[in-house]
Amino acid sequence: MKYRHLGSSGVRVSEICLGTMSFGDQWGFGADLETSHKVLGAFAEGGGNFLDTANKYHGGQTEEFVGEFIASDRDYWVLATKYTLNMRGDDPNAGGNGRKNMARAVEASLKRLKTDYIDLLWVHAWDFCTHVDEVMRGLDDLVRQGKVCYVGISDAPAWVVAHANTLADLRGWSRFVGLQIQWSLCERTVERELVPMARAFDIGITPWGPLHAGVLTGKYTRGEGPGDSKRAAFNKRRLTDRNLEIARTVDAVADELGASSAQVAVAWLRHQGADVFPIAGARKPEQIVDVLGSAALSLSAEQLQRLDEVSKITLGFPHDFIGSDASNVVYGEVGAKIVMPTPRG
Repeated sequence: MKYRHLGSSGVRVSEICLGTMSFGDQWGFGADLETSHKVLGAFAEGGGNFLDTANKYHGGQTEEFVGEFIASDRDYWVLATKYTLNMRGDDPNAGGNGRKNMARAVEASLKRLKTDYIDLLWVHAWDFCTHVDEVMRGLDDLVRQGKVCYVGISDAPAWVVAHANTLADLRGWSRFVGLQIQWSLCERTVERELVPMARAFDIGITPWGPLHAGVLTGKYTRGEGPGDSKRAAFNKRRLTDRNLEIARTVDAVADELGASSAQVAVAWLRHQGADVFPIAGARKPEQIVDVLGSAALSLSAEQLQRLDEVSKITLGFPHDFIGSDASNVVYGEVGAKIVMPTPRG
């Protein structure tokens, strides 16, 4: 794999990030300690250095696993974790984006991860009640204290992120350098606002769910059923006619290239730009090895067009309106002669 800077930061991360939500078994699914260690070993052997976890995963067990695995070579890894989600059901302040939960969550994560600093701290989700200035000032304090190197945000509206980074730039606080969003061939609505916003602010994009819970691996389109497990029941909701049609197109492209369907799905995301770092999870070492093969996979213009066409979405207002005959109203008769600037990113 190659290494690129994450957004406007100075940190260099592998072009594929290892998601560790499957590390642990406290939620009734996932991988035990030994298997999780093998997954991380396979990722490291493939050149990976970017790990994504969260305090909430398996009730903290995932962070404990990760901390144990990387302790012998901590500085090699670019370690990202998250705070926001409630860790204690009877405590109203044990969740949310506020400073109290932020400070407490970071201290607990540092202990579980067996480290004295976090490379990238994510706001796990926007809580719609904490003021943006409290969040950004609190995160900046953590950076100034040396407990966190960079900050990012996950699962939030574009207007929130734009507001936060504008405020941070104005006041000299640490800005978000990463944006974590759900993005795949089956989920492209983020292309309406979130992706353009990230590029306007030079924020690195780390898509989660690139395989859409296994739909894009071929497991449901090549003869295997969803099964009866608790996890499978959750994933059945994703088996829509549209998603299965997309998956069959992915399968066809994979067969043409002699690659796996998972590799094609991740490669499509990688082709979206150098600022995109897909997050891939795995319960078995062979699964992460397969996904890492996408780093060497090149899709032709014709194959990209087929994948784009089968998964296309309508951008809606104002994009469709501005991109139509309205441009004639904006620029008048000289519109056809104006050379438009290349968008940032």
